[in-house]
Amino acid sequence: QLQASGGGLVQAGDSLRLSCAASGRTFSSYAVGWFRQAPGKERDFVAGIRWTGDVTVYADSVKGRFTISRDNAKNTVYLQMNSLKPEDTAVYYCAATLKYYSGNVYYTYSRSYDYWGQGTQVTVSS
Repeated sequence: QLQASGGGLVQAGDSLRLSCAASGRTFSSYAVGWFRQAPGKERDFVAGIRWTGDVTVYADSVKGRFTISRDNAKNTVYLQMNSLKPEDTAVYYCAATLKYYSGNVYYTYSRSYDYWGQGTQVTVSS
């Protein structure tokens, strides 16, 4: 199971760090992605990281502000979110897959992931 946490209510310009913890399985072999869904909108890709941790991919809207990382010893993937904007308000989900994709673009697709955690709400006020 995946457990996302760390959401909250912050002001524009603030930072938050989301965590995605895995239980019941060793996380180190999984690629992990973060997605978000705002009310009335589709679920969008935010960031992804391969199991090696050395390859990451980001949505254009968060590049330079968000950083995805992993600590396999803790079975946890993080999403550091800086310079938050009101448009970042959404429920954030983490997802994982054991599948290997040669192209990073595949990790931006929600259908590429097999396991999903419950969401954590991030609200950014202006």
